[in-house]
Amino acid sequence: MLSKHQIKLIKSLNQKKYRQQLSLFIVEGVKGINEFLNSDFKLHNLYTTKSIFDAPKNLTIEISETELKKISSLKSPNTALAVFKIPDALEINKEALIIALDDVRDPGNLGTIIRLCDWYGVKDLVCSFNTVDCYNPKVVQATMGSLTRINVNYLNLPDFISSTKETVFGTFMNGENIYNTDLPKNGIIVMGNEANGISEAVQNKITRRITIPQFGEIKETESLNVANATAIVLSEFKRRTIEK
Repeated sequence: MLSKHQIKLIKSLNQKKYRQQLSLFIVEGVKGINEFLNSDFKLHNLYTTKSIFDAPKNLTIEISETELKKISSLKSPNTALAVFKIPDALEINKEALIIALDDVRDPGNLGTIIRLCDWYGVKDLVCSFNTVDCYNPKVVQATMGSLTRINVNYLNLPDFISSTKETVFGTFMNGENIYNTDLPKNGIIVMGNEANGISEAVQNKITRRITIPQFGEIKETESLNVANATAIVLSEFKRRTIEK
């Protein structure tokens, strides 16, 4: 049986302030939980309706499907919910390709971008303080386990950019056509807010402005979704490394 205290603790982790206070976050579903169990993340507790996980028995609590529904944030809970400890962020490798997010607010976008970093071999993702929390349950769900392999840091973005020696690329509606631009192996690629783009404070730090050109005859689309744009930009940067 789940205790009232356990239910209250788990439900509280849907809010950022409690995740930060307790240094805990939620992972739901068999695949996602297994990804975290097989990583360096430390398990706090596992709540499951089936004994199918390779997890410490003293941290595993078998519950009913009714109890799982009480603690899950999903419409259709999948077998288990786990609570993991939030680790300290690792040191950033400034001599590599880095994605920087300036005030990206949508959990689905951040989750997708983390998966893209994993796919394209980008190890470090840096985020402004106003970017959505990577341990938000919706973000964790959207990463499908990729969060275990990406080092995410929240920091003062203008200060971080100023501390690096690499070229800083910013994505804009007007800039160098990415397909005609010489792209280096390393650097910082800044992606902006879904509605407002890159903030003025960060724009002042941009070395080179790049754009993804529109090919449609009627060019009325205001902008690309930030996750879609990240996919295109990363694909082009990595394609150049194959050709060189």
